[in-house]
Amino acid sequence: MSDVSASAVASLRARTGVSMMECQKALTEAEGDEEKAIDILRSKGEAQAVKKADREQGEGYIFSKSDDGKVAIILLKCETDFVSRGDDFQAFGNGLAELAFNEGEEAVRNADDKINEAVQKMGENITLGDVNVVEGETIGCYVHTNGKIGVVITLKGGSAELARDVAMHAAAMNPLYISPDDVPADVVERETVIWKQQLKSEGKPEEIMEKILIGKEKKFREENALLKQEFVKNPEQTIEQYLGDANVDSYLRLSVV
Repeated sequence: MSDVSASAVASLRARTGVSMMECQKALTEAEGDEEKAIDILRSKGEAQAVKKADREQGEGYIFSKSDDGKVAIILLKCETDFVSRGDDFQAFGNGLAELAFNEGEEAVRNADDKINEAVQKMGENITLGDVNVVEGETIGCYVHTNGKIGVVITLKGGSAELARDVAMHAAAMNPLYISPDDVPADVVERETVIWKQQLKSEGKPEEIMEKILIGKEKKFREENALLKQEFVKNPEQTIEQYLGDANVDSYLRLSVV
């Protein structure tokens, strides 16, 4: 069997954490038998990675590299906080962020061999959670000191300091959308069903229920919108007011779940 399907390679990759190329070679040698392919990988010294591939990664760290209107930000997952804070993991993550910044997102997504080497070296299952390269007119990046939350904000106008302040706010307050109008209709509809049930259980008369629902929807949209939130550094201002003439062009938030 010389041809191996992409889905078969992807399945073996998911089970083992080994590079796509090595998975394809092993499957070809095993004539498509996944279990035999795993044994082949083990015999070639990939056993440690295979054993760790199905272990959960509840920890990780966010790494970033930024300069001159461009940010690369990645989430690298691992099993323990101890490893995520270690020098080897930190150096590896910073190297991947540098790679993304210099060569683009795909260069990191295709770095299977590097990740597999890290698995072998650090003794834990390590995977790439997310990788993004963001460019903008004015850009700000904030990664919380614990490395668990990272935000990138791009602005039209404003300054880098302004953008970073807004990114820091978003890291703390976790808005889901930029503006109230960005909240999807289906999200509002789901909430409306709940509100109606609550109002009925409270005995609210039908004639005032519609007015109450309009108020609830407005509040819900604004609470989940970055621009309408009270600025954490000055609650007397909303983010929209703090920005002045600048406008939020994009918003990206990563977090270690």
